[in-house]
Amino acid sequence: MIEILSDMPEGVTGIRVTGTVTGDEMRAFEPKMREMLETDEIRFVEVIDPDYEGFGRGGLVEDLKMGFGMLIKHRAAFKRMAVVTDTDWIVRALHVLGWMVPGELEIFGLAELERAKEWAAGG
Repeated sequence: MIEILSDMPEGVTGIRVTGTVTGDEMRAFEPKMREMLETDEIRFVEVIDPDYEGFGRGGLVEDLKMGFGMLIKHRAAFKRMAVVTDTDWIVRALHVLGWMVPGELEIFGLAELERAKEWAAGG
C-alpha cells in the first residue's frame, strides 16, 4: 500500500509503503508524482515500513514504467530523496543501486524520520 504523508515540510513530498504495492496503487499514485514534477526541485521522503513485502500484482511493471519515464524526462529536478527504513535488505539494495537515483540519496532509520524530513527540505 502507498500512503501519502501530510506532515511534510514545505516543498517535500512524503509517502509510506507497507505490505505489497500493486499496479493499481502505483497508477493511483501517478497524479501525485506528476504534481511533484511540476516543480523545479523534487524533494522526497519514502518511509518503508518493516511489513513491506515488495511489489504485488503489476506493481513492478507500473513502477518501472512510471519511474523510468519520469526520470529520463525530469532527471535534473530530483534534488534529494530520503529513504527511511530499518529493513536490512532494502538498505543493502540501496547501497548497491543508489548510484542510479538522481540527486542526493540518504538512508535513515525509522527513529530518524524527523531528521530525514529536515534533510530532504534542506540545501
